[in-house]
Amino acid sequence: MNQPTVNELAKMIDHSLLHPTMTDDEVREGCDLSRDYGVATACVKPYSIRQALDIFAGTDVMACAVIGFPAGNSTTGIKVVEAESAALAGAKEIDMVVNVGKVKGAAWDYVQREISLINQAVVAAGSILKVIFENDYLTTAEIVRLCEICSEVNVAFVKTSTGYGFVKQPGGQYSYKGATTEHLKLMRKHTAPHIQIKAAGGVRTLDDLLMVRDLGVTRIGATATKVILNEAIRRGFAGSLPAPHLEAEAVAMPAGY
Repeated sequence: MNQPTVNELAKMIDHSLLHPTMTDDEVREGCDLSRDYGVATACVKPYSIRQALDIFAGTDVMACAVIGFPAGNSTTGIKVVEAESAALAGAKEIDMVVNVGKVKGAAWDYVQREISLINQAVVAAGSILKVIFENDYLTTAEIVRLCEICSEVNVAFVKTSTGYGFVKQPGGQYSYKGATTEHLKLMRKHTAPHIQIKAAGGVRTLDDLLMVRDLGVTRIGATATKVILNEAIRRGFAGSLPAPHLEAEAVAMPAGY
């Protein structure tokens, strides 16, 4: 695979602004960064859509909104309304979380109907849908079935994780793996070729991004956007950023910045 440009790498990134404690000022800073680095989208909570769009005016950076986030437990009707409202508010991409309990209970008719109804509402409003599986909770067979359902429904993307799917360990602590090589290969194998894959959780470096790209991933969710793209600039990847002064700063900064 040919070496991508800095711009192409930026357009693989949904800059994640989803931490529960984020203030409006912190969201604004994250949207400023998203605009200056020319990423694909900033992924925000629904109430931040308008704030993001105001900052992105005149650029090709889009707002992506999460719904049913992070546990996917709302009723189907509420998720449809939330998704449609976010799309009508200007979010061109919608990331929804499946009902994990229904997946674990093999209620596949419910799961497929919910995904289908949300996809219909989102597409009718002029946006696209990404379906978050939360792979840390799932078996291989459950991931494969979700890939099959998303292929049948014809969503735009399937996505590994929310970044908040923490699993309780035997010692009582919580942890998560996020996007793993094993799961990304599985999702690419069992999802229709035209449906894209988004990796979220654990993609923190340029080498991480290049690795998942080689596996067929076309989008990542990341908080380390600045680190990833600054490293691409330092390594001499072709291309330029919308805010040219950032390139000089990236070359001057130490590698760990």
